[in-house]
Amino acid sequence: MSANANNAGFASKMGAILAAAGSAVGLGNVWRFPTETGANGGAAFILIYIFFMILLGVPVMISEMAIGRHGQKDVTHSFLKMSGGKKLWKLMGLIPVIAGFLVLSYYAVVAGWTLDYAFEAGVNAFAGKNAAQYAADFQAFSSDPVQPVLWMVIILALTCGIVALGVQKGIERGAKIMMPVLFVCILVLVICSFTLPGAGKGLSFLFEPDFSKVTGSTVLSAMGQAFFSLSVGICCLCTYACYFRKDVNLMKNGFCVAGIDTMVALCSGLIIFPAVYSIDGMQPDAGPSLVFITLPNVFQQVFSGLPWLAYSFSLLFYLLLVMAALTSSISMLEMAAAYFHEEFRVSRPKASLGVTLVCVLLGTACALSFGIWGDVQLFGMGFFDLFDFLVAKLFMPVGAFLICLFVGWVVDEKVLRAELTNNGSIHQPLYPAYRFIVRYLAPVCILLIFLNELGLF
Repeated sequence: MSANANNAGFASKMGAILAAAGSAVGLGNVWRFPTETGANGGAAFILIYIFFMILLGVPVMISEMAIGRHGQKDVTHSFLKMSGGKKLWKLMGLIPVIAGFLVLSYYAVVAGWTLDYAFEAGVNAFAGKNAAQYAADFQAFSSDPVQPVLWMVIILALTCGIVALGVQKGIERGAKIMMPVLFVCILVLVICSFTLPGAGKGLSFLFEPDFSKVTGSTVLSAMGQAFFSLSVGICCLCTYACYFRKDVNLMKNGFCVAGIDTMVALCSGLIIFPAVYSIDGMQPDAGPSLVFITLPNVFQQVFSGLPWLAYSFSLLFYLLLVMAALTSSISMLEMAAAYFHEEFRVSRPKASLGVTLVCVLLGTACALSFGIWGDVQLFGMGFFDLFDFLVAKLFMPVGAFLICLFVGWVVDEKVLRAELTNNGSIHQPLYPAYRFIVRYLAPVCILLIFLNELGLF
């Protein structure tokens, strides 16, 4: 029984695009992208990132979509069907299911932080504090044994509720609400950022490339960000694609999703860097502390004479983070829930609840690794760092590499061409280039990213 037999697919092409874009757009765009850009010199990094997004990220993402739509089932059954019934590739499909549990568990912790900060911004708790107090507050909050777990559970409960409602009533409707809200938050924040005293410096940092700062590490970091931003390799979009209609143009959808994803990332830079450059001594490479320590301080200082604007800017920014986190967490939970729904014939609500409960347990371990379980380590890492390492540096690059091998060398070329041309009804002039990239170029580049992430370069 197909996924679409149990749940209606996306009702509209726009719903499919927004849901897929929501899967790609996440904290990696609003948090990791500015951090990587700041650490790698700004505009030159962005240009290299966009180049690799188009050259490598989009082809691998399209491959995921082709597998999912052809299979019309969860990721494991989709691999099985597209391989022509080779059971080894069904086992390969278990890799993203396992990765889905791990990534959602630690991702929900950070998403919970954003929800707490949205609440703190809403009650105006940031007002009147200095930089040291913001750092102390975040340290106290992240190490607390109760609060981070509570906010994580709320995020997972919201995610579970949306997924349990089904594809059209839950995932598609949620995307149609949350993505426009996300876009509005971005637009308002970008306009406000342009009025800041550091806007000129921030824009120069973003759009005036200095290629003298580019190193081999910069190139590999940009390549890695292109893959991380689209979440390729863990098959969230493969799962969503099983709900695509047969008349959807997969290549066009792939470029649309990449375009939206890149736009959100660039707009995040337009929001953050003018704000950072508005305060003397602030650096754009503040790292992960940028969002939870540096920016609350920046917002209060920049708008010190206009407290209502400091309040509004902070609240909108953290609401943006919450929306971005939710749209991605939905796709992560759906991937695992769809597997249990198909494989064990469990109802969608029960499958969603079961996955959520497991993620609550794993996420609690991740949340407590910043506090009372800080000394509990496996392979020299706490639970949060271990899960992040396994997903970002192992499952994602290995998954993307295997997807390229599968689509490029295992799948019958006639099957692949038929899927991407909608059985010959769409002319795809880029198909030969896509085929070459997936077979030869992408696997080599992914291997380089993998070795770089492991610190071997």
